[in-house]
Amino acid sequence: MSRIANAPVEIPAGVEISLKDNEITVKGSKGTLSRELHPEVEVAQEGSSLTTKARNNSKQAVALTGTARALINNMVHGVSQGFEKRLTLVGVGYRAKAQGNKLDLTLGFSHPVQYDVPAGVSIDTPSQTEIVVTGADKQVVGQVAADIRAFRAPEPYKGKGVRYNDEYVARKEAKKK
Repeated sequence: MSRIANAPVEIPAGVEISLKDNEITVKGSKGTLSRELHPEVEVAQEGSSLTTKARNNSKQAVALTGTARALINNMVHGVSQGFEKRLTLVGVGYRAKAQGNKLDLTLGFSHPVQYDVPAGVSIDTPSQTEIVVTGADKQVVGQVAADIRAFRAPEPYKGKGVRYNDEYVARKEAKKK
């Protein structure tokens, strides 16, 4: 049985939740998120908390209940506080510059890399070697950060590339003669 599904999702002040059939919509100061839930999952609002319950006791329904609870919790956290991923550029001449809904990257290629920022996500560059990705949807923020990192993943010999702020890059020793 899922232990995660048993914990209620606390709704902070300023967050509105509307349940309609199998769709949940969460509104807050950072935006609005909606998601369609699996038919085997039942969501009930009791005061300032949400509870998830499986409609039957099948293994799949119980697993989906825990997943639905985690997704709802991420939605509530996203519209109230938001999510953030920080990236760091390591390498001589590696630079980033945010301009509107585009991110210009200089990553040692013969050409500059331009990344179009999707809706619902904002990118800030506090310095030339730092990128901060923020948004309300945890999945989209993580995907944008992964897309930017994929342009030049950190290599193991010199450690150059785009890495997450808290990422450890295992370094290898160079080949000896």
